[in-house]
Amino acid sequence: MSKSNISEHQGPIIVFDAMCVLCTANAQFVLRHDRIGRFRLTSMQNETGAALYRRCGIDPANPDSLLIVDGAKVLRDSDAVLSIYAGLGWPWKATSVLRLVPRMLRDPIYHWLARNRYRIFGKRKTCWLPTPEQASRIL
Repeated sequence: MSKSNISEHQGPIIVFDAMCVLCTANAQFVLRHDRIGRFRLTSMQNETGAALYRRCGIDPANPDSLLIVDGAKVLRDSDAVLSIYAGLGWPWKATSVLRLVPRMLRDPIYHWLARNRYRIFGKRKTCWLPTPEQASRIL
């Protein structure tokens, strides 16, 4: 998908690591609980996700964060995670209370988890693929 096609999709795009067990579990959780279809998803391993990472100054071969891209607005690190859950509505929106914790405390925990995600949660042998029902939500 070209960069121009990215902008044709309305709503935030979550860019995640489809090789990471934790990341794909989170992507599947979003697809199950995002009842209004607010979010679209793309993996950093495909052309669209890699282009979005590069646009944000992140090497897609060595990512340090998941992203939410909504037009020109980009969220990353713990802000991105909290925004995802806030966007899912209740009861997931309750995690928004964690925004009261300063980013300077939240982000180091996020970065530690991101750096160690394969060691702690595992790495898939192949990229996760959506079901046919989920395919319309994946870029």
